[in-house]
Amino acid sequence: MTEKSHGERRTGLLNGFAAYGMWGLVPLFWPLLKPAGAVEILAHRMVWSLAFVLVALLITRRWAWAGKLLRQPRRLALIMVAAAVITVNWGVYIWAVNSGHVVEASLGYFINPLVTIAMGVLILKERLRPVQWAAVGTGAASVLVLTIGYGRPPWISLCLAFSFATYGLVKKKVNLGGIESLAAETAVQFLPALGYLLWLGSSGDSTFASEGAGHAALLASTGVVTALPLVCFGAAAIRVPLSTLGLLQYLAPVFQFLLGVVYFHESMPAERWAGFALVWLALSMLTWDGLRSARRAAQIRAGLTAPRTATEAQVPSAATRAQVPSQAQVPSQAQAASQAPVPGSGAGEASQLNSGVVEA
Repeated sequence: MTEKSHGERRTGLLNGFAAYGMWGLVPLFWPLLKPAGAVEILAHRMVWSLAFVLVALLITRRWAWAGKLLRQPRRLALIMVAAAVITVNWGVYIWAVNSGHVVEASLGYFINPLVTIAMGVLILKERLRPVQWAAVGTGAASVLVLTIGYGRPPWISLCLAFSFATYGLVKKKVNLGGIESLAAETAVQFLPALGYLLWLGSSGDSTFASEGAGHAALLASTGVVTALPLVCFGAAAIRVPLSTLGLLQYLAPVFQFLLGVVYFHESMPAERWAGFALVWLALSMLTWDGLRSARRAAQIRAGLTAPRTATEAQVPSAATRAQVPSQAQVPSQAQAASQAPVPGSGAGEASQLNSGVVEA
């Protein structure tokens, strides 16, 4: 590895840690916005996120995608679906954190890879390996245990997991970059959110102007809190392997879980520990299976590119022809990387649904 590529990898890792660290610590931010309610916070997040990303796009002069998107009705429709789904995800998460359900919210992002796999099977008709089936079964068992522990289904976790998995599926079909996608989605959200905030202000229930300049500044900073981790994630995604991002993605729910237990002092009876232990076991199985598959793909590629003598290169033996697959049979390095499952996600196309972005 050259010094330049080593430096690029280090920069990518730092950006990855920064992105997932910010997503993991965001439960500390939402309570600062009280007495604003979850819906008001959500509306401000939509409005100020659009303002922030528009400034970012203006500085970087990345506008070419917008014209193409406007000429493609199908992609526009998918953007609207993505905006609706992420609105649900954001709103439930903000409400959960400010209502004392940080641990249950973290569970949603722990089980998100399992939901992604299930969607790959049900919607994309993918076939799973035995270890992946075992992980999905273990994850389902964990939900049953947690249902008994909570005395109800963990609906916050399920809502967050299913909404974000759906969001990932739609974003894959849209195929836009992180900042561009956020700009398009918040553009869809902007008018309803602004209308709600104006109505809230006219009815005298808005906290933006009534709680002081500091509170107003915190509400406005929701745009930075939303977009800055995406910028870091984008910088990481082009510099570090997909498998590394797949491992880094667990930082966010781990931080959220620790905050819920240690900082917010949420209760964790034995049944909940048992349920979380099953989830972590399922994720460990997926991680091991994903790393093993990625290693196999790398070994196949290395076997193809191994140096041969001039005679071997010109006249391969019958045994060599029988044992070594042709270039048409073995994917390129980029294809192998894209097909190798991300640790914590499903095989094939479903592995791309879980991009590792936790837009809490």
